[in-house]
Order: sequence, then structure tokens, then C-alpha cells
Amino acid sequence: MGQDEARTIDTLKGHFQVMNFRIEQHRGRVVATHGDGLLAEFGSVVDAVQCAVEIQNDLKARNEELPEASRMPFRIGINLGDVIEEAGNIYGDGVNVAARLEGLADPGGICISRSVHDHVKNKLNVGYRHLGAHRVKNIAEPVRVYRVMREPNAIGKEAVIVWRRLRRWQKAALAVTVALLTAFAGLAFQYFTDRTGAPRGIFASWGEEVLPLPDKPSIAVIPFENMTGDPGQEYFVDGFTEQIITSLAKSSSLFVIARNSSFTYKRKPVKVQQVGKELGVRYVLEGSIQKSGNRVRINAQLIDAVSGEHLWSENYDRNMEDIFALQDEISLKIFTALQVTLTIGEQARGWAKGTKNLEAYLKLMQARESLYEINVERNVRARQLVEETIALDPKCAEAYALKGASYFMEVWLGSSRSPGDSLAQAVEWTLKALAIDNTLADAHARLGYLYVITPPHRYEEGIAEAEEAVRMNPNSAVSHYFLAMALRFAGRQDEAIRALKIAIRLEPFTPGTYHQNLGLSYLLKDDCGEAVKACEKALERERNNMMAYLIATAVYGACGREAEAGKTAKELLRLNPEFSAQAFAKKLPYKNPKNRERVIAGLRKAGL
Repeated sequence: MGQDEARTIDTLKGHFQVMNFRIEQHRGRVVATHGDGLLAEFGSVVDAVQCAVEIQNDLKARNEELPEASRMPFRIGINLGDVIEEAGNIYGDGVNVAARLEGLADPGGICISRSVHDHVKNKLNVGYRHLGAHRVKNIAEPVRVYRVMREPNAIGKEAVIVWRRLRRWQKAALAVTVALLTAFAGLAFQYFTDRTGAPRGIFASWGEEVLPLPDKPSIAVIPFENMTGDPGQEYFVDGFTEQIITSLAKSSSLFVIARNSSFTYKRKPVKVQQVGKELGVRYVLEGSIQKSGNRVRINAQLIDAVSGEHLWSENYDRNMEDIFALQDEISLKIFTALQVTLTIGEQARGWAKGTKNLEAYLKLMQARESLYEINVERNVRARQLVEETIALDPKCAEAYALKGASYFMEVWLGSSRSPGDSLAQAVEWTLKALAIDNTLADAHARLGYLYVITPPHRYEEGIAEAEEAVRMNPNSAVSHYFLAMALRFAGRQDEAIRALKIAIRLEPFTPGTYHQNLGLSYLLKDDCGEAVKACEKALERERNNMMAYLIATAVYGACGREAEAGKTAKELLRLNPEFSAQAFAKKLPYKNPKNRERVIAGLRKAGL
């Protein structure tokens, strides 16, 4: 309207004429028009959907004849339900749901409710894509939403998308399995086995545990949904979600579930109440992202997982260049909704900026995704991407940190020709990252761990770095984990146990490596009962993890449980026939040699 009022009004009138003609043609009636919105009522749900498809096809053709700046796409929502009629107008939940569905549709798109889908699914030559359950404002129950795919072959296209996603997941799962079966250079690199997250079903044996709510506002950010239908955009959507988690996690006034546990809900229809129960949190943030060219459309919703109350929701249509400010804006809205006041230090850390270069940002998101896939080829790709990021923005601190992580990873994966040189490179690049941005908590934690495991084993300096990471980001399970590892090697088992228990609470779908190392710390403080319990939990979670069997064997052997030690030793050798206790002992950087001897003695009692 601001650029050309007359043309805009003419376009709007022309579009409304098309809508009115199609609605009348399909035996509907226009109930009301409000500005650029229209409400219509139909006696047949099939007529309503067919009418909507024809309207969108007509408007698409009309818009293509207009200059791009003058095009006017509409969204359509359709619901089947009872209404209240008064003075020619209609009211009620049936109308409200239709309005909310319109808000969930893409420009030029159509969204329908489950009741509509169930009536028309086999009656029209269109496809449908299930978008999951959505909580919408002023509606008590979640609404199951479907997108109407207007092309005749849309169903086939959707099947291809689903197949590609399944193939991609299968490839990632295979990569993780191969990584777990690879013999690697010592205990130091276990953490990365768990970065991809595991399917929800794996956690059935402990997912029903009731977790008490923390004594401060607690939140989980579940993965935003990729609404583009393009698997190639997953890295962007996941990266945006992770940035929100990172911003929230830096506040000591919040309890924020770690990424790995939140991402177990990826691509799954979920009930917010169930998420709250399984993760032990009061609030859940969910949303969706659609990226098209230089535009991005983001929908975000903050929900009380106990009452189901919809606390805050917002739709954003922005240019991609606004993505950095948008991440901060969403985080601030959440802090405000939860009545959280940030300290000056938390504000500084929370809004510390990474790259402002959009191309560099997108490469960084791809690098992070590649690193999480945990295999040699993807690790090489991750390093290539971060080097390209640094070339675009030499001041992007996180790119330097990820490059350090890639050197750390290649030692774990066994692809390094010189593990000592790789660890030195990991330290060097992490220090460069922190010289640019000293607020990167996970980089501090990783550096602290590197100090401990790399000769000359700077235990106290390493612990101090990891403690600084926890202070900066009290919700980082990774930082608590690295701190616990540093403390264990330094001989401070009680503190290591405390740090691991915090990491486990922040990761309700707990990685097996957390329990493995908890078992070792209990063993080294002579608590065999708790050591065995922790190892059993680790084995429940990861049946093909070499380290889980290795540590369980050491614990069983040291605690006089020879029968169990023999069984786990057999599994260890099945996974790694070349395992040598003597070679393994050389890679354990314990400050007190007696602790190393305790672990190796347990392995030898099992015949290794």
C-alpha cells in the first residue's frame, strides 16, 4: 500500500473477485471480508477443499502476470466443525480453528484439519502432507494439521522426500555404528559417540521415570520443523534451533534441556505434555521454519507443558539477513514470558555475536551438522566448511572452535596419522576461538579436557577452564561432562560424580558415556554398588558400544564379579578382537598411577 496504493487495491479487488466466483461455483457463501481476509462457509467439505485448490491455482496464475513486488499470495485454512450463526455471521471454535490453520499455511498454500482430511483424503486428485499436532491460541486440544499438495503427482513427490530422509537417517545410523565399533585412542574421546542422538524407542526402559521439576523455570526447545520439504535445508533449521537453545542455556535463572535430548523428538509428532513429562520440564518451545530464497518464515510457540496453556506465539516473515536479530528476539520473548531477569554478565554472554556474514553463517551451520554425524568423511567435510567460513569471516570464533573440535574428533575416529599433532592442533584452534570470543563455554570446557589428556597433563589448569565453562553456561551438559572427566583423571572423584549427575539431569535421554564414566568414578572411590549400577545403565543404552563393555569389564573385575566380567569381556573382544589392556593403560592420563592400576587390574581379572 505504501509503494502503490491504487495498484494494490486493484489487485486485491481482482483477487477477491476470483475468490467470490469460485466460492459461488462450489455452492459456498462469503460470510465476511476484513481487510485482506475472507471467511466463507460451505455445506460440503469436499466442495470447500476443491474450491480452495482452484482459488490458489487461479491466484498463482494472476500473480505470475504481475511484477514481483506487486504479487499478493494468500493463505487458506479449512476446518470442519459446528458453528453458531447470528445475523448472517458465524462464530465458534470451528471458525477459530480455520483461522489458526490459515496462519500455519504457507503463502499460496492450504492447511486443513484432521477432520477435513479424514473426509476428503480419497476423494480429490491432490496429495496431503501431515504436519503433526499444533497447539493453537484459544483452542484447548492440539489440532492435527495437514498441508494440501496441489500438484497431481504430489503424493509421489512426498514419498520421495520421505524416502530420502529415511536413507539419510540410515546412513547416519550406520556411520554411528561404525564409529562405535572402531578401536580408538583411549577413554578421552567417548563423548562424541552420542552427538547425533538416538531414536526415542531406545530409551523405553528408562523413559517412564518421573523427573521432578527443577526449582526454577525449566524449558526444552524441541527441533523446529523443516517446512520446505527439502532435506537440504535441515542444517539451517537444526542450526537455528540449536542457537536458541544456546542463548537460553547461558542464563543461570533457567533450567534448559541439552540439545541431544531435545533432538530425540526430531521428525516425530509429539504431545507437549508428554515431552514435559519425559524431560522433566515445565515449558516447551516448538516451531517451524520455511526458507525460500532470501526470505524465511518462522513460527514459534511457547507452551506450558503442565497445563497445556499457550503462553506466547509469533509468526515472523523476514529477510534472511535478519536471522541473527530474530534469534535474539525469540530468546528475549521467552525470557520475558517466563519472567526471567538476566544479569549483566548473562546479557553479555547471551548476545555475544558470532558472524554477521550470512554466507559464513550458513556454512557454519552445515559444518556443525557434518561434525555431529561422527564419521571420517563427514569430519573432513566439516573442517573444509569451517575453513571456508573463516575465509568469509576471519573473526567468526565458533568456526575456529569447530575446527579445533574436528582435530579432536579425528583422534577419536582413528583417522589421525599423528594423534599427538592432532591434539596440539585442537588446542591451538580452540585457543584462537577463545581469543576472538571468550564467551564460548563449550570451547572452554573442551580446552580444559585437552589440557588434562595432553602431555604434560595440566590438571589444575584444565579443571579451571572447565569450571569457567560451567559458570558461563550452567545448562551445558557438555561442559559438566568435560569437567567431570578432568576431575576424574585428577583424582577428585566426589566432584566428578556431582558434575556427571548434573549432566545426566540436563540430558534426560542420557548418553551411555555419562553412565560409563560415572561407574568409573564410583569404582575409584571404592563404591562398587553404585559403580555396577551405573555400568548396567550404560549397557542398557548402548548394546554395541565397545567402551561400555570395556568399562563394565573393569568394574566387574575390580569388584569381584568374575562371571559378569567374563561375559562383558567376551563382548568387548567381539567388538574389538585386537584389544590390549596394556596398550589401553598407556592412554589413561590419571594423575595418581594407582587409579590407572585399579582399572587395568579389573580388566586383567577378566582375562584381558
